[in-house]
Amino acid sequence: MTMQSRDILAQVAALKAEGTPFALATVVRTVAVTAAKAGAKAVIRADGTIAEGWIGGGCARGAVLRAARDALADGQPRLISVSPEDVLADQGVAPGDERDGVRYARSMCPSRGTMDIFVEPVIPRPMLVICGASPVAVALATLAPLHDFAVTACAPEADLPLFDDVRGIAGYVLPESQVAPYVVVATQGKGDEAALRAALGVPSAYVAFVGSRKKMAALRAKLADVPPERLEAVRAPAGLDLGAITPAEIALSIMAEMLCHRRKGQRQAPAKAQP
Repeated sequence: MTMQSRDILAQVAALKAEGTPFALATVVRTVAVTAAKAGAKAVIRADGTIAEGWIGGGCARGAVLRAARDALADGQPRLISVSPEDVLADQGVAPGDERDGVRYARSMCPSRGTMDIFVEPVIPRPMLVICGASPVAVALATLAPLHDFAVTACAPEADLPLFDDVRGIAGYVLPESQVAPYVVVATQGKGDEAALRAALGVPSAYVAFVGSRKKMAALRAKLADVPPERLEAVRAPAGLDLGAITPAEIALSIMAEMLCHRRKGQRQAPAKAQP
């Protein structure tokens, strides 16, 4: 293993441990003379800076950084081919075209080589913070890891042992995170106001309250100091209307709603019917 490979792996491990999204660019093929060779890698942060590694100079850098930005935006990998303009013309493509899963870009390097680079987004698992230790909270803590959520439980210290293999924080204090968490308040009568206030006090991707519309209305009156748009964003009752009755069913309906929210930018529009 080369020194650069060790540095790349160390940087990847550090960013994953921090929960920081990044893209990993790898040169997978070269033709003729190129600055970087097959196997060269670079770790690219969401702001477009290269944290570690090298995949060539200005000939490919711009195209790779654009592909990294797009990959981090939609979670999908990219394969880009950077070639001189006459080589692109010979293939019947223009800079910016995509064909058969390959995005083409123009190289202005005098070496006139071609580089194919695979750009893979590495996005941390979304964090689910569950406030409360009700049966619904425990059921949701069991279900969420199966759908690739990292789970943290916030509950009175005496109730934390209910959450097997889940990180716990005593009291309704949400953990610090670089990624906006999904938050479900499932206190069900045990600290509802305190938990909901804590949930609304941090930026979040999704906030839901396990309880009736009537109970949520009463809580809104107690939380008059919270910005109205934050309160309006709370999903209450939590979950999709599946006719759920048991704690496990309610947890399933909440998970279904979170997955809809998580995947909404990745779902493709249905194909139009042929006339």
